[in-house]
Amino acid sequence: MGLPSRMIVVFSIVGAMFFADVGSKWLVQNVVMQPPRLIRILPFFNLTLGFNTGVSFGIGRDFFDAYPLVLALFKLCVTAGLLVWAVLANSRMERIGLALIGGGALGNAFDRWRQGAVTDFLDLHWEGWHWPTFNLADIGIVAGAAMVVIATTLPPVHVRNQS
Repeated sequence: MGLPSRMIVVFSIVGAMFFADVGSKWLVQNVVMQPPRLIRILPFFNLTLGFNTGVSFGIGRDFFDAYPLVLALFKLCVTAGLLVWAVLANSRMERIGLALIGGGALGNAFDRWRQGAVTDFLDLHWEGWHWPTFNLADIGIVAGAAMVVIATTLPPVHVRNQS
């Protein structure tokens, strides 16, 4: 696959992840959670509106409350590096994984720039224990990271010519 084709694939995945994330956050904030409330979907899954001003799980909340754009700028720089890596990656799985991470990071950075916090609304729980709320960008980042780990740890698959 040539460089232009790789760029098209990477930027298409980044764009799809970004717009799915931003669109879902808009829908939840402006339609689903009007008025804000807890919506039970399954015995272990709710929709609930939250805003994270820190990093993962709210880490660093005090610092980033005062300087929200610092984290957004950092995420943009990391995203740029991930996109270069994705375009240059030889493995399709690695390329897709990096693009998912980049799109998710871009969605969360956009949220942080727009409102100073990341909108979270997906709530997994079990018997009183709740995982920190998250969003589609977080799903893309975790799925992408898993794909990169798999792609970089498994031996490459070689196809033999069968003449």
